[in-house]
Amino acid sequence: MPRVRVHQHVNPLSPYYIFKPQPIEIESVFADPSLPIHLDIGCARGRFILKMACVEPDFNYIGVEIREPLVTEANRLAAEENLPNLYYEFCNAMVALGDLLAKIPGNLLQTVTIQFPDPWFKKKHAKRRMVNRELVEVVIKSLAENGRIFVQTDIEFLAEEMFALFRENVNLREIEIAENPFPVKTERETVVEEKNLPVYRTLFIKETVGE
Repeated sequence: MPRVRVHQHVNPLSPYYIFKPQPIEIESVFADPSLPIHLDIGCARGRFILKMACVEPDFNYIGVEIREPLVTEANRLAAEENLPNLYYEFCNAMVALGDLLAKIPGNLLQTVTIQFPDPWFKKKHAKRRMVNRELVEVVIKSLAENGRIFVQTDIEFLAEEMFALFRENVNLREIEIAENPFPVKTERETVVEEKNLPVYRTLFIKETVGE
């Protein structure tokens, strides 16, 4: 089936995307709601976690994406593949991620990935970048102790900006990594590496201060 065609960029600050989503009810979207959760923020077409759901089935996977047609298509594919541990949600993560995750138990969110988000190159558009302080605070608050946050991009200035926001939090320990720690790569990652271009990556572990 041909890919759904959507705009590559959407303005997350336009009124259409400023809304409060219903919290995810994991009991209604996953066959086994007791499994740990991997959250992929800005999942685009969702192929990364679709493959992860097959390769590592002992996790539940949530993909969050601002382009609604991609979410619809991804959930259709998940159903066709009979993956009861995979679910996608339409959400503007930069302003409403906390509302979406409000009912997820604090010990279940074990892994968060943020991969190749839209860089919004122009300075006047910098406020549209997905990774802001609000999103970072929600991610860290929602993440289980010893949970992991993996961030990567092929845009150097964006890497510096995102990494700096996470580094501000004293509850995170950073681990410098050269390779993707997961058995699956995103489509963008594969394209960039095939061109022998650099990918900037880092991994954070949530710890309790004082331990």
